[in-house]
Amino acid sequence: MKPDDIKTINTVAPTLRMLLARDGQYPIIQFEPKGQDTDCISLSIPQERSREQIIDIVSEAISRADRPVNNVRVEGLGLFSIKSPKAKSSGRVAGKIAIITGAAQGFGFEIAQNLASQGARTALADINEAAVNRACERICEEFGKQVAIPLTMDVTDPDSVHQAVHEVIRTFGGLDLLIANAGVLKAQSVKTQPITDFDLVAAVNYKGYFICTQAVVEILAIQHKVDPNYTSDIIQINSKSGLAGSNRNAAYAGSKFGGIGLTQSFALELVEDGVKVNSICPGNFFDGPLWSDPENGLFVQYLRSGKVSGAKTIEDIRKAYEQKVPMRRGCTTADVMPAIYYLIEQKYETGQAIPVTGGQIMRH
Repeated sequence: MKPDDIKTINTVAPTLRMLLARDGQYPIIQFEPKGQDTDCISLSIPQERSREQIIDIVSEAISRADRPVNNVRVEGLGLFSIKSPKAKSSGRVAGKIAIITGAAQGFGFEIAQNLASQGARTALADINEAAVNRACERICEEFGKQVAIPLTMDVTDPDSVHQAVHEVIRTFGGLDLLIANAGVLKAQSVKTQPITDFDLVAAVNYKGYFICTQAVVEILAIQHKVDPNYTSDIIQINSKSGLAGSNRNAAYAGSKFGGIGLTQSFALELVEDGVKVNSICPGNFFDGPLWSDPENGLFVQYLRSGKVSGAKTIEDIRKAYEQKVPMRRGCTTADVMPAIYYLIEQKYETGQAIPVTGGQIMRH
């Protein structure tokens, strides 16, 4: 598909979504390149039009419509089908559309699962195609086949990310929430860590957050332009290691410190587009694959690197880390979700890094 066609689809669909909203309920807009329907409004959008011009063309056509708008055909491009909610949906994020990166397992999957339980349409993105397909199937089995879609996406590759965002727009018609959760960790001493490991951590955790934000903001800005009262959210799942240094784990901590710098900078710039940008800094998710994977998890990495003096087993490592937490346990998704919902529901906070650490990190 030509770049101008992608731009047109990515502009028309979110514009229609905003214009056809009723009582805070947004329709699903689905694009079909070969879709046919006689009961539709037809538009002509010349190539190389700016986003602002496309928004104006669509807005004028909808304002002149003398009947309910069920379909919109853009000549030479395809059909946009409008599927209005049959009834007011319930849940804390009812009707919202969310992309969650790193969603095949761990925090990412459980966050997507919880958002779906609260009424959101979810796009699960991950570099592991087989795993993200399975994760999506689990959510669809639990909450309905139209609730979630899988996206095979590499957060370090701008083309991959932009294609994934385009797929979300083609399927759902817009976007309200990015959960930037994808991350990797390679723990080792600065004295011995290979530069390739350092580069990988920085690419996924820091650069990946930048690429994903850059890819979604054009959609979020369109929706705010059409409806100035509309707001959206970008939430980075950071880490307590973004708030305090981590011994023999400099690559990870540095990438997470940098992520908070991005969050604060994005927040300053994107407030004019109605986008709130915040980070959540969870404590250690001991039961997730990042820590517990038997081959590459942090318990194994820390044991190999000698990070915990005197530790001889994985259980020794776990006990040592649990003792660092005043609440004497690791963080769970159930601890993180209230912070996510707070950031979405509040209207007067942006650029923040919120700790969810059981008291291990106390900010002042």
